[in-house]
Order: sequence, then structure tokens, then C-alpha cells
Amino acid sequence: PDVQREDAESDWSADSWSDYGSRDKPGTTLGRTVPDGNVLFPDIFHTDHLLFYERFRAYQDYILADCKASEVKRFIAEYLEKVLEPSGWQAIWRTDVFEVLVGVVGVNFPALKAVVQLSEPFLCESQDSSFTLECMQELLELKEHQILLQELWVVYDESGEFDQTALAIEHVRFFYRCIWRTWDEEEEDEFDYFVRCVEPRLRLHYDVLEHRVPSGLVVDYQNLLSQCEELYEKFLNVRNSISSNDSDSEAENVSMVEGLKLYDQVEHLKQKLKLIENPLLRYVFGYQKYGSLQAKGPRPTGAKVIHVVPWTMTASLLRLLAREKLCPESCEDLEVQFHRDPLAAVNACYEGDKVIICPGHYFVDGVFSIADSVELEGYGLPDDVVIEKQGKGDNFFDCTGANIKISNLKLVQHDAVEGILNVHHGKTTLENCVLQCETTGITVRTSAELLMRNSDLYGAKGAGVEIYPGSACTLLHNGIHHCKEGILVKNFLDEDYEVPKITMVNNMIHNNEGYGVVLVRPAMPSEMKDASAQESKVLRLKTINSRIFLMMWLLCMTVGDILFPALGNTQPTQAGDETEGSRQEQPGCVTDELELYKQAQTSEQTENNSKIANALGATSAKKSKIHRKRLSELGFTEADDNLMSQEMFVSVEGNQFKWNGKGSFGIFFF
Repeated sequence: PDVQREDAESDWSADSWSDYGSRDKPGTTLGRTVPDGNVLFPDIFHTDHLLFYERFRAYQDYILADCKASEVKRFIAEYLEKVLEPSGWQAIWRTDVFEVLVGVVGVNFPALKAVVQLSEPFLCESQDSSFTLECMQELLELKEHQILLQELWVVYDESGEFDQTALAIEHVRFFYRCIWRTWDEEEEDEFDYFVRCVEPRLRLHYDVLEHRVPSGLVVDYQNLLSQCEELYEKFLNVRNSISSNDSDSEAENVSMVEGLKLYDQVEHLKQKLKLIENPLLRYVFGYQKYGSLQAKGPRPTGAKVIHVVPWTMTASLLRLLAREKLCPESCEDLEVQFHRDPLAAVNACYEGDKVIICPGHYFVDGVFSIADSVELEGYGLPDDVVIEKQGKGDNFFDCTGANIKISNLKLVQHDAVEGILNVHHGKTTLENCVLQCETTGITVRTSAELLMRNSDLYGAKGAGVEIYPGSACTLLHNGIHHCKEGILVKNFLDEDYEVPKITMVNNMIHNNEGYGVVLVRPAMPSEMKDASAQESKVLRLKTINSRIFLMMWLLCMTVGDILFPALGNTQPTQAGDETEGSRQEQPGCVTDELELYKQAQTSEQTENNSKIANALGATSAKKSKIHRKRLSELGFTEADDNLMSQEMFVSVEGNQFKWNGKGSFGIFFF
């Protein structure tokens, strides 16, 4: 073993070990931690703090490389043979019911197990007193003294001799806890296992740790994972029962039908998990986070209140408020309440209340959850009434009220995970506002409605506006700029979702990194074939055109040298004078060029609007066709008008698209 270990270490350079400690350096490079509990266990290595790039590098370069799912266990065993000390170290064996100190006397590498014996003195901590020395010895005999390596936590040693052992076991433990799925081995394809499964799941794990994924989406992922594991276990049991029974009985047929049904359910859940694991598609998966948020309804007394939030209250400001906002002719006895910050005012609102926020810069640590029909109005220009988010959190504004209006405010978002404003239910009107975003901008969820008018939105690292299926979104005279994408429209072509209703008029969508407007939808098999054929055709045409151009250029150069041998002796000053003279003879030339340029720009913008409307309309038509087909299969030959008129309502007029990185409009297939 010593010779094999030296050969293995010589295969890897010293630089390869720089992130994980080196045997050539005296002393350990890892930290230590004190185990919890009442028993005085020795300290253990602190290895669960590794950074993303450390785990990424270990799995990609040293452990898994380009292996297939069926080869994972063998690759891990080969890695452990190179780095793991085969004996002579202690560890704490941890299970759900007990912890006990053991000594490692050998390693079964193919099985990923350690051969252990109880240490002296006997140290054990359990939930009850039944785990005595005799009981633990009997348990080890039943296991043939072999336990899984991932259940061991290596005892701390200052010499550094067991650093690689502790790190290797940590990598194995993390892999089987956070990366590996029981169904992975059955999903062989042309991609290696690291690219297909390890990297996206590893990124998701660290995105969750660093609060870059909404908490609601994390809960959904864990629930989906639990459901999938449970259903997959049932599927395996049914499949094994069919395999062990060769009879062609009625019970066998029933089991086959049940197995197919379970298989379809598992595949459906696996696709949802892959959507969340993929950072590009993560937010395509919609989740209902605030369905349980209840509205207060009308105030018990039936009265409506105006809530005033002053940064500083002066006599002149109070007189202006009283004259313009607080004392309308029809409501002389209207109740007025004063608050120190906008969040407290919104939390005090009932149905029909109004919040007036005076000029000032307000810092808020919390989420505005608006479940009633209330109105928030800034008293002044948006730049004078600023609400800035402080502290980490999922989002900033969550709207579920039937009719919410927000106007004359500037919202500034920091350290958020979700968008600056989420419309989950009901209608939200946003007018004359400025939104400085951090992640995504405004999200219009299924069955929600947004009316955004005369507002400015910028800075989103995702899309400025995300429009979900089954929603309604009206955008009038807005600026959406300096975002990852301008407007993102999601259409799933699924029977559970209606197409969104979209109106876009006179918006300026510019300086976005990607497209001005992008449609996200699943790709149909026919479209994938057509796209592949079109790509091949374009590539062939480009190659042919390049060759023709090269031949024509060579021909022109040859003919020019033969017919005009003295062309190179032309005086540059004479040519310049002639050009200048010809320009002076046509003074209206520059004006005409400018006019033609303006006409070309107008034509281009009109074409962009038409392109977006046509593409969204075509998607709507495809959705309607699928819907009609399903109705026909169910036996409905004549459908109700309301049922069949689920076309995407699209009005795209007068919008300007400028300086967007990928163009005005694009379609993203998944």
C-alpha cells in the first residue's frame, strides 16, 4: 500500500493539493471543532465550511472527472485509494440515534466502508441508555465491523497526517447527502455525470446557502425532492414485484399499469427538479408563496383612514397636506393617523385606506405585504420620496389585494433574492414611479394583473418585467432599461395555464444586456428539427457566399490590374478636390440623408412592434390549437365561446427598442 500511495501521489503535482493541504508541510491546515453533547468526545476536523470552488474542483478534477452515473462509485473508490489513510486513525461514528468513538483498522474501498472497532475507553452518547458496550459490540458484529465512510467524523490531529483523510470523507459525505439521487444511475445520456447533475446541484446548494434563491422556491424544491424519492421507491417495489413474478395474471397487469403511472409521476417531478437546479431556468418554475396571506377587509367601524408618514413635519407642510389631501369636501370627518415609517403605515391599513408619504429618504428593513385594496402615494416627485430596502430578504413589495395603487414613489432595492415588486393576485397599478432594482424587476404572477404607466425601471439582473401565463399586463409610456432582459413573457403551452394578456404602448426599452422582449416557452419536437435544418442551411449558404465573394474579389483584382495599370498613380489631392466640389454642387444632400435615416428608424421600430405582436400571437394560436385538440379528444365538438377565445390579447404599438444587446425580440426554448 505504501508503494501504491507514493505512485499515486507522484501522479499529481504539488499544486494540485494547494487547496486541500499538503503532506509536505508540517502541521495541519484544517480547523477543529468541539462535538456537541454531554460526552467528552475528542475534537474533530472542521471540514463542512468548504467553499464552492473547493468542492467544484475536487469533484471535477480529482473524484468524478468525466465518469458516467454507473461509474460513480468506482471513481470514488479509486480516489479514496489514493488519498485515504487505510488505518491508524480515530473517528466519531454518528447515526440518528447514537454517537460512538471508534478506531479505523482498515478500509473496504469498493464498498466505501471502513473496518472499525470500539475505542478504549468506551465513549458513547445516545437518546436512551440502551446502547451499552455489549450492545455496540453486538451491533458491530452484525455489520461485520464495516460502516459507511460518510458516517464517520475524523478525530482532530495536529500533525497534518490525516488532513486528506478528513477532507476525502467530507467530499464523500457531501456528495451522498446533497448531490446523489437514487435514480441517477438509470439516466445515462451523452453528457458526463458531473456536467449533467453534479454542477447544477452544487450551484443550487451554494445559491441557497448564500440566500440567492427565494425561500419559497427552496421549500418547493425540498418538497418535490421528498415526493420524488417516495414515488421512486414505490416504483422500484412495483417493478421488482413484476420482475419476480413470471405469471400473466390479472394482478400482474394491474401492477404494470400502476408501475407506468408511477413512472410518469416520477418523470414529471424530475423535470420540475431539473428546472429549479438549472440557474437559467430556475425562475421559469412558478410557485405560489403567498396564497395563505389573508386580507383584513373593511375596518370594524366601517371608517376609512388616511395614514400620513412624515420625514419631518413642518407647519407649512401640514397646511399643504390639509388643503390638498386631508380635507376633501366630501369627507370632512375623515380619520388621519401619523406613522414614523412607511412599513408601519401599510401594516396598519384596512380595506380602502390610503397612505400618503411625505418627501424624504426612508430606510425600511422588511417586506411590504399588501393584501387589501389600499393606495400608496408619494407627496411630491418620485425622486423626492424614496423608500430604500435595508437588510437581506426575499423581496420588497408583495401585492395580493384586489385593487392596489402605488404612485409617485422611488423604490430602491438591495440584498434581495426576488423582484422589487411581485403581483401575486388581484390588480396593482403603478403610476409615475421609479424602480431601482437588484435582482428581477416586477413579476406578474398567474391570475394577477398589472397596470404600469409613466414609470421608469432599471438595474435588474434578471428581467425588468416578468409576465407569467394567465396574467394580464398593461405597460403604457414606461422606460425599461439597463436590465438583463427588458420584458420576459412566459408561456408553458400547458393545459393548466391560460395565455397572458399583454398591452404595450409607447414604451422605451433600451440598453438591456439581452433582448428588449423575450418569450420563454418549451420547444416542440418539430421546431427543434426545423431549427436544426435551418441552422445547417444557413451555415451552407454562408460557406457558399464566402467562396463566391472570394472568387469575385480575386477576379476583380485581376481584371483591374489588366485594364487599369496606371490606377495607382492617381493623385489623392485631385480626387479629394473633385469629391468636395461634387458635394458643394448638392447642398441638400445631408438633409436628405438625415430624413432617410429618420424614416428608416421609424420603419425599423414599426417592424419590431409587428414582429413581437406576430410572435406572441403565433404562440397564442398554437396554444388554442392544442386546447381545441384536447376538447375534441374529450368529445366536445362545439366549445363555448368563452372557452375557445383564450387567444393571447396582444397590443404592441409605438414602442421604441434601442441599443439592446441581442436585439428587439427573441424566443428562448427550453
